Formats: sequence, C-alpha cells, structure tokens
Amino acid sequence: MTAVAAAAGGVFAVHRADSQPVAAPVTVDAAFSTARPQTKAAASPQARVFSAPSARAKSSSPVPRTPRPIKGLNQKQMNIAAVIVRVAQQRGLPRRAMLVATMTGLQESGLRNLANPTVPASLDRPNEGSGDNFDSLGVFQQRPSQGWGTVAQLMDPRYAAGAFYERLLRVDDWETKSLGDAAQAVQRSGVPDAYADHEDRAAEIVDALL
Repeated sequence: MTAVAAAAGGVFAVHRADSQPVAAPVTVDAAFSTARPQTKAAASPQARVFSAPSARAKSSSPVPRTPRPIKGLNQKQMNIAAVIVRVAQQRGLPRRAMLVATMTGLQESGLRNLANPTVPASLDRPNEGSGDNFDSLGVFQQRPSQGWGTVAQLMDPRYAAGAFYERLLRVDDWETKSLGDAAQAVQRSGVPDAYADHEDRAAEIVDALL
C-alpha cells in the first residue's frame, strides 16, 4: 500500500508526472473557520448589554482554527493533517492515535489525497495527484477491494481517517506497540519499517494542531 515518490519536506508519495489533479480543495471541517458572529446592539440605549459566553468558555475542548502550514508542508497537506487530528478528537482518541495516523499519512501519500488511474472513478473526485499501487486510494492508500470503503468514501479524507482509526482500535495492543508497529498492524505494508521514519515529523505536525 505504501506510496514512494519524492514530495515536499522529505516526505514520499507516489504520483504520476502526467497526472492532472482535480482543482477542487480538500474539504476541511467547517469548524476551522475563524469568523466570529457579531453581537447586535440592544434596542434601548439604557439597556445593559452582556456578551454571551463563548463556546470556548463552555468547553475545555480546543476550538479548531484554520491551520497554518508548518515548514515543509503546503496548505492542503496541513488541512489534511488537521482533519486527521480533528477526527481523532471527535472520537475521543489520544495523541498517540493521532501520531500513528499522521505517520501513516506521511508515508503512504505525503498527506495528499491521491486518486488512482486504475480506479477511474477516483479521478473525478477532489485529489492532489495520483498513484498506481494496485487500487489504493486517498491519504492512507486504502483499497476498495480490501473492504475499506467505496471509491467516494476513500477519496474523502474525513472518512479515510475514521476508517483508519476503526482498524487501529481493533489491534489489541496498539497502545503498547511502537508507533511504527501500530501503523504496520493496520496497513500491512510491504515495507513495514518505513512508518517509523516519520515519527518525529508526525509529532511536529500533531503538536502544531493541538
């Protein structure tokens, strides 16, 4: 499943030089918007106006913002990393799960949503290039033929991240395995030691998003 062509920041991903990515942006959680509602003035000049408590004040959970890319990543890559982190947060998963998933995304696709000419329908979905490894698709290079989901689902980074976490949680000892071994237990790659190479980079990315 592992993709292997040079990408930004020393990350490796498979993509074809002649591929033409669909010019549609990666869908990121609407919660990343930084816009804030404006408080309307009271009708009476004598009325005292109190600001309503913010969502942040009501909850200890972090409020996601549009992520600023760290060095070596472009905005689309950082957006995908933010989706990976956000899906884990929504499922109540720890930082360790985010690291395993981010390491996997770095190794498999360079945090890019890759289509695949072998699966023509994927070329019509929003993507950042293509790979040609079996019928592997998306950020985690998951395969429709292996029961990961439909083409449309696997080309959606949010679904792909959720599918990855579901299989990770089925690995009984994933919390005690090394991060690379946990990733391999999910992916079953032909190059099992490659995930560990991205551990430091994944930590940098995840910590920038938390």
